[in-house]
Amino acid sequence: MAGRVTWLTGLAGEPGLAGPSDPLRALVPSRWGARNLAAHSASGSVMATHYDAIIIGSGHNGLVCGAYLARAGLRTLVLERRGLIGGAAVTEEFSPGFRASRFSYVMSLLHPRIIGDLELRSMGLEVLPANDLFCPLGGDDYIVFSDNVRKTQAEFARFSRHDAEAYPRFARDLAASAAIVRKLLFETPVNPVRGNWRSFRETAGLLWRYRRIGDRAHRLVDLLAQSAYDYLSAWFESDIVKSVLAYYASIGTFAGPRSPGTAYVIMHHVMGEHEGAGGWGFVRGGMGAISAAIARSGARHGLEVMTDAAVAEVATSGGCARGVRLADGREYTASVVASNANAKTLFRRLLNPAALPPELLADIDAYRTFSTAFKLNIAADAPPRYRAFDPAKTGFAYPTYVHIGPGIDYLERAYDDAKYGRPSARPFMTPVVPTVVDDSLAPAGKHVVNAFGGHAPHTLKDATWAEAKPAFTRAALDVLDEMAPGFSGQVLDLEMLVPPDLEEIVGLPQGHIFHGELSLDQLFLQRPSPWCADYRTPVAGLYLCGSSSHPGGGVSGIPGHNAAREILKDWRRLRRRRAS
Repeated sequence: MAGRVTWLTGLAGEPGLAGPSDPLRALVPSRWGARNLAAHSASGSVMATHYDAIIIGSGHNGLVCGAYLARAGLRTLVLERRGLIGGAAVTEEFSPGFRASRFSYVMSLLHPRIIGDLELRSMGLEVLPANDLFCPLGGDDYIVFSDNVRKTQAEFARFSRHDAEAYPRFARDLAASAAIVRKLLFETPVNPVRGNWRSFRETAGLLWRYRRIGDRAHRLVDLLAQSAYDYLSAWFESDIVKSVLAYYASIGTFAGPRSPGTAYVIMHHVMGEHEGAGGWGFVRGGMGAISAAIARSGARHGLEVMTDAAVAEVATSGGCARGVRLADGREYTASVVASNANAKTLFRRLLNPAALPPELLADIDAYRTFSTAFKLNIAADAPPRYRAFDPAKTGFAYPTYVHIGPGIDYLERAYDDAKYGRPSARPFMTPVVPTVVDDSLAPAGKHVVNAFGGHAPHTLKDATWAEAKPAFTRAALDVLDEMAPGFSGQVLDLEMLVPPDLEEIVGLPQGHIFHGELSLDQLFLQRPSPWCADYRTPVAGLYLCGSSSHPGGGVSGIPGHNAAREILKDWRRLRRRRAS
């Protein structure tokens, strides 16, 4: 199918478009300032075939990278395999009249710097706060977790006075560690493979900037190396209290709360800097509204986005990226190619392995992406009515944001099933109901329920997913019915997505929502390999800009931002190479 240009350029003349000063822009000579470039649909005149930069994949990181490059004046094209933009941050109709954030489902980590730089709120981004986190425990019991420390203390005190007293210290300690990690998010990891003066200088600069970490260093080591259970047990005594926080360590991770290295995943999830419990919030119109806002921002500076344009190969010669060839045979050339596709797809499917160091390929083959996450999209007459919920006690009318994972053992048993190649008999789940605050997603009086959870192994030991999916769907509904009696009777339609579905539809490697485990050996200069930790690959002019690179997954936009910064640092050299 011929590609379509989804977002037309030439919009920079609209009123009110003067944006804040962009630190990335200063890296490019003024004569390369923003340009209005006319895009042409496949049914009209022929599009240009040469660009300054081509981005593979229109996931939010690819769009962020493209938007920053376009703002800096580079003629930039984003190529998208599917018929709509956004990757996993999309809003799609899954049942007649019902639209859902089909994959990612709430906003947390999209960074304020990126929101401001790209003027996303003026581009239509509207965040709708979620309620405090409601955790039903079975029967009439529950616990509420809030970003209000005193409110959370009062909840913890129902289970342990010791834990209530410890919580403010724990929150301060986690916040101090998170502050350091937030700074690291925008660092470019050093490349230890180059072994040249530039690499030495960058390493020394990094160490100097963080020389005052001091006694925080051992806390960070604990977060990176310990299990969530061991880390939390140093602070709390109640299994219920520990499970509220350990739940975060299981989200999107093939691990249980007692698995080493899972403590860091807690912090990764709770670092959100926006409205709602723990920084979480719904986006009006669904998560696709984030991608649309980024694309609009880029379009005002000349960004072109083409859908139905699957990339089959990154063209190289003389050790340099020269452009791409599409599956339909069309070719586009560029001085820069940046891949938002996952690292395994780029290095093992889109490149000739002869162009890559064997050590890099070995790292990519060993890079862990095995996923056990699932997503259940439900069209319903009514939202779940949780037995334990009492608005008079919680202080809010309905729990739009819920975790079902009552107890450390519950979470660990769900992992045990997956460890032996079986779907969890009793999965943990995060059911959210965006239609309580956003009436644009369902017919009047109806609701969309998104339930994300685990564990659903990508590859089953004794069955195929075609065989196992009906029973697993029933198991997930049974868990919901246990906490919200009769809910399954309100279900009008549903869609169950397991890892092979996530891999096939949006290219997540083995369905992994983070493009790879967030573990000590797969973070910073190890992500996805020391050979390309600084977003540059061994192929000159070829960059990573997606979640396979630092700082990893989540709808943050930071990998795309950082990759654009490094591309612009290299732009003069890349231009000279093109001219020679």
